[in-house]
Amino acid sequence: MDRRKFLGTTGAVLGAALAGCQSSGDSTTSTTTQPTTDSTTTKETTTQSSTPYSVSMVPTGEVTFESVPETWIANNGSYADMGLALGVEEPKALWLANRWHTNYYDEIPDVSVDKSDTISLYQDGISKERFYALEQKHGIDVQVYDPNFLINRFGWKQADVDEIANGVAPILGNSIFSQTYPWHDYRYYTLYEAFEKVAQVFQQQERYEAFASLHEEFQSNLDFVPTSDSERPRIAILWPASASSFYPYLVGDGTSYKQWRDLNVRDALAETDVQDFHSGRGEIDYETLLEVDPDALMIRGHESKTADEFQESVVAPMESDNTASQLTAVQNGDVYRGGPLYQGPISNLVVTQRAAEQLYDVDEQLYDPQRVSDIANGNI
Repeated sequence: MDRRKFLGTTGAVLGAALAGCQSSGDSTTSTTTQPTTDSTTTKETTTQSSTPYSVSMVPTGEVTFESVPETWIANNGSYADMGLALGVEEPKALWLANRWHTNYYDEIPDVSVDKSDTISLYQDGISKERFYALEQKHGIDVQVYDPNFLINRFGWKQADVDEIANGVAPILGNSIFSQTYPWHDYRYYTLYEAFEKVAQVFQQQERYEAFASLHEEFQSNLDFVPTSDSERPRIAILWPASASSFYPYLVGDGTSYKQWRDLNVRDALAETDVQDFHSGRGEIDYETLLEVDPDALMIRGHESKTADEFQESVVAPMESDNTASQLTAVQNGDVYRGGPLYQGPISNLVVTQRAAEQLYDVDEQLYDPQRVSDIANGNI
């Protein structure tokens, strides 16, 4: 441990705090890391504070750094996007690198990502060998993810988490994108609460504060959003399961649905007995959708496509299907890309702008892309 840029953890982060986390897979009876006190020992409002400094996050507890981390691993595009916003280098690995949709940054001048060296940790599971290979090649300084995700979704044990925390780099994070996992019975963080923690890790609090201010201004520009149920658009969020069936996603409280909550949509599926995919693992077909008949269909899993490619590969087949063509959303041309599973501060602005244009015919820019660029590039 003395070669890592790390001093230690407190609050029984990787030992007793993980006690009892022995379940694997998607079992609803799995247990979790016990929540630890969420506090920040050293909280600065400017970058590059004096070291050592500590950052704490539930459930991983307090991590103390003797210098600012440089190389890192993250679990998904939410945290990777935060790193880009803070001006740090791209993470060396994600669970699935292709689900970090970097094409969103085409909307932001002078902000881009090179994912050529970003590997996917998931290859029919996640092995400890990949973590060690990354450490040997790059010298990983911090791992930003929730270890309970490894335990409860990938079959890891407490000893496995302890091993890579000690042998690779300290772990800090929380699964913020969804609030449907039964094992996540501890505190969740909003997008900007988690973003603030990541800013503290990389000592980029000034950039965080600038983004928080920009986000507040952006929220104030959403005053066109209706409050009455009769005016709120009814949407259904779907992930293709086959040519004519879908996994249903109900609008929840995780960061994955932030744009839909901010735009105050009505969740058409939530008004039925259809279960969220994370809970029921079921599918629905066009006949079920026709009974619900949402105003708009938001189809996930196509974020790497352009609007034209989506129209050709997804919408056109719906228009040709005898049942799908009867849907109001298909007839009115209101079938859209449904947004990412994972979003950070930059991608959230982009996808919320896009959804506002789709659902409310907004034709003005709700945030300043140049300002986003300035902050990300340190011109605060």
